[in-house]
Amino acid sequence: MFLSYKPTWMVEAIYQITPEQLKAQGIKALLTDLDNTLIAWNNPNGTEELRDWLAQMETAGIPVIVVSNNNAQRVAKAIAPFGLAYISRALKPFARGIKQACRQLSLPPEAVVMVGDQLMTDIKAANAAGVKSILVKPVVNTDGWNTRINRFFESKIMRHLVKKNPDMIWRGELHE
Repeated sequence: MFLSYKPTWMVEAIYQITPEQLKAQGIKALLTDLDNTLIAWNNPNGTEELRDWLAQMETAGIPVIVVSNNNAQRVAKAIAPFGLAYISRALKPFARGIKQACRQLSLPPEAVVMVGDQLMTDIKAANAAGVKSILVKPVVNTDGWNTRINRFFESKIMRHLVKKNPDMIWRGELHE
């Protein structure tokens, strides 16, 4: 039952994911959650580190698409400074938004990875869509009220997953 929440990889921050690591895994495009994955949920300005990371992906020819449950107005405003494509109202944990992004990219699921900070939305949606997934630690340690509820349940799911899968540890990069 809990396997639908198991990420392919666990990396401490999205900025530690490099184009070389992605290409070594056969990944041609990266989908990312918005709040607390790409930017802090309560500070949408982003960081210089984010701009550098996005530039690395662009230079390497790896498209980055934001897949968010937020409405289009919120997502468009948050990512306007970065010029990224997005899918809003993705309905995660369902596969809809991720499958839409794969169609938009004209890529099969095995060539795409979803990065997110939540097991119950981002990782479950990735698994439902058949794409690889990367769980990252939240950018900030605070959440909106609705996410706090998920975090309570996620802590229980994570304990179970780690107990059954001792290889589930935080790393600084993607691994085999």
